[in-house]
Amino acid sequence: MAAVAAATRWQLLLVLSAAGLGVTLAPQPPNILLLLMDDMGWGDLGVYGEPSRETPNLDQMAAEGMLFPNFYAANPLCSPSRAALLTGRLPIRTGFYTSNGHARNAYTPQEVVGGIPDSEHLLPELLRTAGYASKIVGKWHLGHRPQFHPLKHGFDEWFGSPNCHFGPYDNKARPNIPVYRDWEMVGRYYEEFPINLRTGEANLTEIYVQEALDFIKGQQAARRPFFLYWAVDATHAPVYASRPFLGSSQRGRYGDAVREIDAGIGRVLRLLQDLGVAENTFVFFTSDNGAALISAPKQGGSNGPFLCGKQTTFEGGMREPAIAWWPGRIPAGQVSHQLGSIMDLFTTSLSVAGLEPPSDRAIDGLDLLPAMLQGRLMDRPIFYYRGNTLMAVTLGQYKAHFWTWTNSWEEFRQGVDFCPGQNISGVTTHTQEEHTKLPLIFHLGRDPGERYPLSVASTEYLDALHRITSVVQQHQETLVPGQPQLNVCNQAVMNWAPPGCEKLGKCLEPPESVPEKCSWPH
Repeated sequence: MAAVAAATRWQLLLVLSAAGLGVTLAPQPPNILLLLMDDMGWGDLGVYGEPSRETPNLDQMAAEGMLFPNFYAANPLCSPSRAALLTGRLPIRTGFYTSNGHARNAYTPQEVVGGIPDSEHLLPELLRTAGYASKIVGKWHLGHRPQFHPLKHGFDEWFGSPNCHFGPYDNKARPNIPVYRDWEMVGRYYEEFPINLRTGEANLTEIYVQEALDFIKGQQAARRPFFLYWAVDATHAPVYASRPFLGSSQRGRYGDAVREIDAGIGRVLRLLQDLGVAENTFVFFTSDNGAALISAPKQGGSNGPFLCGKQTTFEGGMREPAIAWWPGRIPAGQVSHQLGSIMDLFTTSLSVAGLEPPSDRAIDGLDLLPAMLQGRLMDRPIFYYRGNTLMAVTLGQYKAHFWTWTNSWEEFRQGVDFCPGQNISGVTTHTQEEHTKLPLIFHLGRDPGERYPLSVASTEYLDALHRITSVVQQHQETLVPGQPQLNVCNQAVMNWAPPGCEKLGKCLEPPESVPEKCSWPH
């Protein structure tokens, strides 16, 4: 295997050098630092036009690196997008979806017993073969049962939580979310790690920054290449910041959280420079999905000019801020119009380490190094999945919607609005509208807000439809969905079944396999 060969060569040279045999030590493989935000929107950074200009460190990172204005999450929700980053595969392939309902979003709360399958090869597992030490700091979100623990999937260290900082709970029917250091639970949110919901005060980001700094220093002292996955969640509602940052932003508490993250990233990048390893460290910043407009403006961010937000497959739900930084390698001050995906970070990181992606499975992520280092643009589609349903596809400048849906009328009437102030007739629908025969097609260059669908009678529409239809057919003909991991368990069904019905066990079977008289949650 190429990965094993690369690791063996590097380790052999290290041993020979240490033995004093006069062999020149091979250059250490580049370090890899992935900075993943939680629910941060495309419009939340100064470099993306946020008017308060309160992200000087990230803006400087962009000035010294490369900006990707057309970069996408793999899903409009946390867990599936994070699974895609670490596997390089669409969530539908890895089982990070639910079959409880058509086009239903799902993640990994305490009620979901699924998680990342053992059959998936995660990025840290592959990097380990090339001698990398790997650490995750922050939110895991790929399953909370022991078999899904990050240290069972390639990471050497972990400080963080299997879930988001929801709560507080009563610790009876439902416990508060635990926080781990490696295998040891070191406390729980709202207990040993307090979050004041009234004031928004919490020092978690400060702790996460220190964890990153200590890990980098330790690996540099050991002269070992590292992979650091920094997955902080302060911008996920309920948003929080430490006392020095509370009240410091023009944008309110959400802005306070963004400012503290920006300051922390500045400290991390300065440390890389002070240690003299910046030119040997590939850094990429992005977010797991769009800003949660349902929580805005006090607890949510901005998606700039784009339509709707988190939970939807409109641009605001999946187009993300993205910055690549690698001094001396990536030319400074550049903008790439390459269509990028969070899945590309898997393949690109392997390429940085001199490794090839697994050849025994479909890999959806591209190697973005040609775009970053040489300015090359590669033609590729972006698939917008919501649950088990392909909602839309972008190819070049054209986006085709095969289904449109924000959320149900019932939710909307209760005040749940994924697209506040952005109602567009026939587009932001509250029923699931099918357009598979005649998709709604938008030119995202001229119409980034998806407000003006092309005329179905136009030559432009027909040409775009022809190109996109071919890509979709090829994708669907070869797609093999994974077993759904995110189905919500109905405890009554799990523990009891009427005559003729088997218990549903772990709630991982699709509803088609359940007899009609057996209850299934919808």
